[in-house]
Amino acid sequence: MNVIKVASKSRPYKVAGAIAGVFREHHRAEVQVIGAGAVNQAVKALIIARSYLLEDGYTPVIVPMFVDIEIHGRVRTAVRFVVLDATDIDAIRQVPLHMELPPEPGEPTDGGEEDGSAPEEDDQTA
Repeated sequence: MNVIKVASKSRPYKVAGAIAGVFREHHRAEVQVIGAGAVNQAVKALIIARSYLLEDGYTPVIVPMFVDIEIHGRVRTAVRFVVLDATDIDAIRQVPLHMELPPEPGEPTDGGEEDGSAPEEDDQTA
């Protein structure tokens, strides 16, 4: 399933149709935005998509989260709206608050060495 990306110039009714279509097929849809204008258009589209899905007998809920993405070599924080059915409580609970980029291969993940080991402690005290 692809993430639906929304821009500030996106048309809410077109995006809403895409959201509803993906949701009907996968029982989940994800909408990603960066910037206030894009958030505005996405929220409009989500409201419209919700009305479509309610007419079809679904009970959609929208769960927001942050997600780190890389654009032109820079890490940016986007907002992702995850659309789920309200009856799928487990799926709703599993949506993280923030999804960070995975580390590059060979990059330390927690301040440790490249092999994943912790840095050696210095015996000197201050």
